[in-house]
Formats: sequence, C-alpha cells, structure tokens
Amino acid sequence: LLLLLSSSLTENKVYFSRTGELMGEFGRLYEQQYAVALFNKMRYDIEGGGGPQNQLLHRKVPLKNKSIFSGALFQYLEENKKWRNRFLFIPDSYNINYYENKQAHDRGLHPKGTINCAGYRVLTSMEEYLELLNTIGSSPFLKCATQFPLILWHPYARHYYFCMVTEKEQQKWNAVFQDCVRHTNNGLPEECKVQTPTFTDAVRLYRQTHGHYGTWDMMCGMPPQILANLVMETLLPEMRDLITPKLKGKMHERQRNWMLISDAVYGLVQSQTQAQYEAVVQSCEAGRPPLETTIRTDMDQIITSKEHVCSKIRALVLPKAEKLLKVSIQPYISSILDALMEPTSRGFFEVRDLFFRELVDMSKNLLNDGNKEKLGEHMEKISMLAFHPVKMQSCYEKVETLSLEGLQQRFDVSSPSVFVQRAQILMREQMDDAVYTFEQLLHQSLEGQEGEDLCKTTQRCQDRVIKKFDYDSSTVRKKFFREALLQIFIPYMLKQLSPSCSAELPRFQELIFEDFSRFILVENIFEEVVLHTVMKDIMMAVKEAAVQRRHNLYRDSIVLTNSDPNLHLLGENPPIDWAEEYGGGQEEVDGENAGDPEAQKRRRMKQVVSMIQIEGNASVLPNESCLEVPTVDNIPEEEAEVRSEKQVPNGTKKDVNKNAIDEILPTNGSAIKEEESTAEKSLQGTESKSAIDCAIQEIENAVQEEEHELRTQKTAESSSLKEETAAEEVKPTSNCEEEARLNPADTNKDSPSSTEEEPLDSPVREGEAVTPSDQQENHITASTHDSSQHDDSGFQSPTNEAAEEEHQAGKEECNDSETGEDIGKGESAHMDHQ
Repeated sequence: LLLLLSSSLTENKVYFSRTGELMGEFGRLYEQQYAVALFNKMRYDIEGGGGPQNQLLHRKVPLKNKSIFSGALFQYLEENKKWRNRFLFIPDSYNINYYENKQAHDRGLHPKGTINCAGYRVLTSMEEYLELLNTIGSSPFLKCATQFPLILWHPYARHYYFCMVTEKEQQKWNAVFQDCVRHTNNGLPEECKVQTPTFTDAVRLYRQTHGHYGTWDMMCGMPPQILANLVMETLLPEMRDLITPKLKGKMHERQRNWMLISDAVYGLVQSQTQAQYEAVVQSCEAGRPPLETTIRTDMDQIITSKEHVCSKIRALVLPKAEKLLKVSIQPYISSILDALMEPTSRGFFEVRDLFFRELVDMSKNLLNDGNKEKLGEHMEKISMLAFHPVKMQSCYEKVETLSLEGLQQRFDVSSPSVFVQRAQILMREQMDDAVYTFEQLLHQSLEGQEGEDLCKTTQRCQDRVIKKFDYDSSTVRKKFFREALLQIFIPYMLKQLSPSCSAELPRFQELIFEDFSRFILVENIFEEVVLHTVMKDIMMAVKEAAVQRRHNLYRDSIVLTNSDPNLHLLGENPPIDWAEEYGGGQEEVDGENAGDPEAQKRRRMKQVVSMIQIEGNASVLPNESCLEVPTVDNIPEEEAEVRSEKQVPNGTKKDVNKNAIDEILPTNGSAIKEEESTAEKSLQGTESKSAIDCAIQEIENAVQEEEHELRTQKTAESSSLKEETAAEEVKPTSNCEEEARLNPADTNKDSPSSTEEEPLDSPVREGEAVTPSDQQENHITASTHDSSQHDDSGFQSPTNEAAEEEHQAGKEECNDSETGEDIGKGESAHMDHQ
C-alpha cells in the first residue's frame, strides 16, 4: 500500500500542488475578509448591538478538571485483523484516547491512538455501514465480536470499529460518541469576533466561486480540518479514478486498502493546510495594528462611503431580488419555519423538563436528609448535567426528527444535520447556563441557612431560574430560526442573482476611496443587499409564530433589560467546588503514584458520566469487554449476586452453588430456579421479608387443614384405596431413606439451609407429577414459595434448634408417607389457587 501510494503521489504531483493552489486562493480571500471583519467588529463595539439581554449567567470554563467518560470495550485492529480489549478515556477535549488497558492509563502512559471525531458519523449496525460504503447486498467484510457494534465512519479518514457486550453499554457509548462528534464539529470559537467570521466568509466565497452555494456538511472541526475537507472534496474523485484500478484482491480487501490510502492522503493534506493556515493568520494579525488605527481615525468617512455605494448597488439588485423573493421564497417561508420550530421547541422543552426533574429529585432527597453535605453531593452531579450525554440524549433526540424533505433539492440544502447539530449545541448551552445560574443563586442563599430551610431555598432559586430560562430559551430559538432561514434562502438567491449582477459589480468599485477600499468590498455589499431584502419577510414570519402559544415564544415587545442587575455580578465569582466546600465529594484513594503530581491530577479529575466498578476482577474473563461496566442504570443482576453471597451464613458463593447442584438431580433443575428466584427476592429488602413470613404461615395452615381432612376421611376409605395408596408410598419412603443413608452428616453441616426445605420438597415434587399439563404452573408456584422460605431460613433459628426441627421434620415425613400423595395434591391446588 505504501509503495502504491508513494508511486501514485510521485507520478501525480497534483495531489500536493492542489493543496497549494487552494491555500493560495483561500489566503487571498482571507486577507480581504480580515479587514472587513475587523471593521465590522470595531463598529459594533462603538455603536453597540441591539437585541435582548440574556437573563442567565454563562460559565466561562465549563469542564475544568472534568473528564467525560472512560471504560473498556472491544476494538477491531486493522494491523492484525483481530478484536482486542481496549480502554477508552475521553477528556474535556472530547478526543477519544484508547489504551492497551486501564493500568496503562493510570500510569500516565501515552495512548495507543487518539481519535478526533470531527466529521465522523456514529453507526450502530453493519447495514448502515455497508450502505455508506455503497455495497448494499454484499456480505460484510468484518465479523463483529458481539451483536452490539459501534462504527465511526468518515468520508476521508480511516474508520474505527467497536463492540459492546450489552445493549445498555452500546446505548451509553453511542450517546458519548455522538457528543464527541457534536462537540468537535463545533470547532470554530464564537468568542473570536474577527478570525471566525473571516474564516467562514473566506470558505463560503471560495466554494461559491466553484459553483457550490448551499450548506456544507463538512464545515466541521478546526480550520485546518475544514480546509483539508475542502481539498479532499475535489481531490478524492480524482484519486479514486487513478488508484482504484490498481488495487488487487477481493472486494473487502480493496475497500480496506482504499480506506487506508484515503486516510494517509487526508493526513498529509491536513498537515499542509495547518502549516499554511497558521502562516496566513499570523500575517494578518501582524498587520492588525495599522488597520485599527485607520478604522478609528476614519470610521465616519468609511461608513458614509459604504452607505453611498450600498444605495447604488441596491438600485441595481432590489428589483430582481424582490421578484425572486415573491415567486420562489415567500410561499415556502412558513412551511420551512414550521419544520424547524416543531422539533426544536420540543427539544428545548425537554431541556427544561430535565432540569426541573433533577432539581425536584434533589429536593425530595433533601427532605429525608436535609444537610449541606448531601446538598453538596447532589449539586456536584447537577453542575455537570449539561455535559452528561446520556441524560441529555432525550433532549437531543427530539431535534433529530427535524426533516426538510422536499425542500432540500429546491434550496440546495445537503442535509438537515447542519441545523440539527446547531440546535443541539444551543440546547446544551442553555442547560449549562441554567445550571450555572442556579448554582450561583443557591450558593449565595446558603450562607447562614440551616437544614430545615434548604428545601425552601432550593425551591425559591429554582423558580427564579425557570423564569429566566423561559425568556432566554425564547430569545435563542427565535435567533436560531432566523439564522437557519437565512442559511437556506440566501445561498439560493445568490445563485439565482449572481449571473445577472456579478458582471456589473466591478464598476461600483470606482466609487470607493482607495484608502477605504480594504474595508468596503462590493461583493460583500451585494450579499448584504440580498440579505436585507429577505430579512424583512423572515422577521415577520418569526414574529407571527411567536404569537402562537404552542411554541412558548415571547413576543418581541417583551424585552427584559437589567431585570436582575445583582445576578450578573455573581457571574464574576470563581467556580464553585461543591464537593470540596460542603464535603460532598468522595475521598481520594492513594495509589502507587501517590507522589506523582500528574497521577494526583488524574485522580482529582471528576468524570461526568458515571460507571460501575466490578468487584473481583479475577473472575472476569480475559476477553470480556468491560473491566469497568458502563451502564445507564444500575445492574440488578450484579447487585443480586453480591447480596446473595452476603446472605449465606456458613459458606461462599461456590459452596452454595455446589450444594445447589447436589440437590438439583432429583428435581430436574428446580434448585437453579430457586437460586434465581432467591437472588431476585433479595433485592426487595424489608418488603420481601414480610412476604416470606406470610407465605410460610399460609403453607403451614394449608398443611394442617389437609391433615385434619385426611384424618376424618381415613375411617371411610375402602381397603382397595389403601392398597393403591400403599403402592404410591414406595417412592417418597425410598427417597427419604436414601437421602438419610447417603447424607448422614449433612443434617448438622447444612442445617440452616435445609431446615424447612426437606418437609416441602416431597409434596412439591409429588404435586408436580400430577399431570404433565399442570407441571410447569405448579412448579413455578412451588419454587417461588420454596425459594422464599429458603432465603429467609438462613437468618432464622440457631443451628441446634434447626437440627432438632430437621430431625423431627424428617421423622414426620417418613411417618406420614401414607398420605404424601394427597397432601401434595392438596397443597399444590392451594398454591395454584393463591
């Protein structure tokens, strides 16, 4: 592969020259747009921007000393074509680091590899993967280790294959991977008011010069990644035509080799784009001071000159734009707005409900144990709620139903994923703003508060935050709707108007003074005129939608400014460490590297998504997928096993299993079901104990009633009935004698577990054998009572009393063997009736 790749790259210098050509053209556009963006930013700072003020506080560093998730799973390795157990750790950068095992991570070793998820898609089945590979109907070239795969697919980079043992693991890892993709795709910082708009405008103009006007799915990641995607967009088809005929082997081998080649080229292109982009940015930043001086000095003249040129261009463009707007845009505004509003509003409603539910749960827990230490524990978890991908998944799923079917081809919208991910990012920001505001208000109110006032204080802070959230949610959604509609309509209008208008734009450049020509570009003014043409209709549509109560939007006339001025002062306070301040955190456990600062830092790092530690790793199979099992909820099976081990008084889990196997043979597996039933019953605590006592009492009453009835009927029985009964006596009598003969010492050894089992075993087995059709029903009923009685007997009478009761019970069973069959039938019927 390397020889093939190197020879292809050597013979075709276009691979490397293509990157240079693109970066040269992009660099020219970037320098032009840099001066325009700097002017717009400084003008905005001087004149001020309109719009409502946010009511919620914003956290500056959301994930300080936090990690997202970690755990073990299966990963497919391309090198040896085998599945291997790998430990994954996801820090606050949302890059996926995978290690040989957990010990390698704990020792601070470098990871085996790191996955930057920008541009990836998370797939949960091989069918989806084959569909993206355009090999529908062909057999998968990869056999998954389990039936719960997760695949990271990228159009240019290599693919990654993972498998989980359970469906719950798959769901949790899927939510985590989706969050990694969502976060890394949002790689352009909004805080950079000059570099970010400069970059986005330069990329947009570059694509427009090559005939691409619509939204772009690969506008994701950091600037070097986006530029590499821009190169690969045109380079990949040429590579495929050139290299694919040279690939040999079967279909799946050619696909795998092509993926490795594409990944290698993508890495080379990205390294080139990163170096050249950094050089362009550094050059522009070096020339920033003289530009700022010119803007401050000539701000008024620049604005006047721009307005004069804008009026001339508007006279040319406006008639054509209004005609296009009336025919091709206005009929679709309301339908597209409805398609955007429904799922987006449901997502924000779910965010509000999730925030409310978490606070209600905390208040309920504080009613039982309302001290500040418990409050600190709950607040430590709530503070990371917005970055918990599993809990936030229900909110994100609401927006994923967004569909623009039927409108994508008309307006050149590649897919709704651009709008879905943007809405999800806004939802996460709103959740974190609400949580952070609640933290600051609660922390301020806790000074001097006692335990009985905690719930009232929490409720008061909650009500204030919910009101502010509703207002900010309305503001954010209306802004999102306007921006989304502009992203849909503006590229379409530019594509339709450019052929007739672009040729006449250069003549307006003569109206601009040469000193101001760097800050006023006719191409930008042309786009601004088109934007203002359609903006009026978009604003009107969103305003009308705000009147409808079903979307819970505030009207534009409702503006809250400085409604709580003291609150914004709290935003300057340092972040609150609830665990440290209120003692709600767990104590750190010293490890081997207790003196290592890096090891201490890793131990102090809190994880957003919780996971369950398996006790006794020695029992875990070498190829099992989880050294630490991540699940959405607690695993009742694991807890049941641990508790059932603790409930055995005189033995280990192994002893219980051995004794159970010895008792299975005559009952054909009933003891196994008894053990499973016992494990399930042990989870119910005090409720199961009372139920067990009632069941035992009812069984004893039933036996006494049957004995009384049998004594009255015994005198009236004929001699033939006695002979038939005597024939049936052989089996229980022989069984009793055989057990007494084979296990003479078991009476004293296992007396607690066998105290009440022996009297019930014989009638239950006799009852099961009445009819084949009733066998299963009777067995389930009897085994339930049996298991309950066995579970409770381990905690009852002492050993000496148990031995006496067992001896007496065995004696009564042998003596009453004449009526064993009738007793069994009566007791089984009584159980079925219950």
